[in-house]
Amino acid sequence: MTTKVLAIDDSRTIRNLLRVSLEGAGFEFHSACDGQEGVDIFPEVDPDVVITDINMPKMDGFGVIDTLRGGPNRTNVPILVLTTESSDDLKSRARSAGATGWIVKPFDDASLVSVLRRLTGHMG
Repeated sequence: MTTKVLAIDDSRTIRNLLRVSLEGAGFEFHSACDGQEGVDIFPEVDPDVVITDINMPKMDGFGVIDTLRGGPNRTNVPILVLTTESSDDLKSRARSAGATGWIVKPFDDASLVSVLRRLTGHMG
């Protein structure tokens, strides 16, 4: 079974980089260009893991985490924050909101793939 990843980022470049990296590693890739779209398509994508940026229009990454952890479609799927931010304040805020992990951009393909495999148990 293919592991499904939903990546939420307002940067087309980042979405494309993630797509190439993750599809190349055997993941099924879905993306949204802002937090609101990500939350809207979450139920139909039904991903095994979510990757979200923090700074986005319409709904930021914290809104995404809050909605996915506490909204009508509450979920326990791993949520990775992928962002240029690296402050401890934001990291602890993300963790307490329910984020599973934190990856700072620019990301390294191999480490991202290995984190996703560890979180989802996907070895393929």
